[in-house]
Amino acid sequence: MNYLKTFLLMVGLMALFLFIGRAMGGRAGMEYAFVLACAMNLFSYWFSDKMVLAMYGAKQVPETDDTGLVRIARRLAHKANIPMPRVYLIDSPVPNAFATGRNPQHAAIAATTGIIDMLNEHELEGVLGHELSHVIHRDILISTVAATLAGAIMMLRQLAWWGAMFGGGRDREERGGGLELLIVMIVAPLAATLIQLAISRSREYDADKGGALLTGDPLSLASALSKISAGNAHARVPLSTNPATAHLFICNPLKGEGLMALFSTHPPTAERIKRLEAMATGATSSYKTPQVIY
Repeated sequence: MNYLKTFLLMVGLMALFLFIGRAMGGRAGMEYAFVLACAMNLFSYWFSDKMVLAMYGAKQVPETDDTGLVRIARRLAHKANIPMPRVYLIDSPVPNAFATGRNPQHAAIAATTGIIDMLNEHELEGVLGHELSHVIHRDILISTVAATLAGAIMMLRQLAWWGAMFGGGRDREERGGGLELLIVMIVAPLAATLIQLAISRSREYDADKGGALLTGDPLSLASALSKISAGNAHARVPLSTNPATAHLFICNPLKGEGLMALFSTHPPTAERIKRLEAMATGATSSYKTPQVIY
């Protein structure tokens, strides 16, 4: 059900992007928007992992390193029947982790030094299981494409605003596009953000479930989420995070309360923990290797 939901949301985001192109430039504008969307998605597909790892100054840990992080990643990758992901460390006391890469063959997992210091081995295994679940189901590619399109919509919104301020208004009125332009400037960016967040939240629940099944220990992941969430909330120096990449992390690195919580890229941590605790009462010991498409 979540896969269908994600597909429909992605279709909605693409349709919104094309609508904005049409509102700004008619048929030609819609064609340009389509070409731009394809180009941005292609760029995201090939280079997003390198960009985000460089953004956080992540350093690769050699595969020959037998420390806990590499050892756990190797064990879980073998159990899931996927290639060993590259493992990276981010020098930050704030506990968090994320996965990136376009497919299981080009996957990477990055963790902060803070999360290694805070979690025990079982909890760390739960975190890596969650991230590997993202890799197996290609959630990173889906969310990266969504983020790219949402960012492009924001960019087109700015162009529409400047166009309305400094010219082009009369032509649009003659075409009857005044209402469309208003939607572009006000409604479309909000809709794009909500669609992106809906995609991200649905995938987090599935990754929690997949990670718990992979490790056979949902309570350790629940414990890890509780510690990571508290660690981010009380961090003296928060992790320097680009909002465009916040959806990648296992817990939202951006602090948000009240109304801002509605626009969080992650579902409430308390609800995630509740679902994992419910899983613990069921059968989680048997893990079926998923069919991975490379």
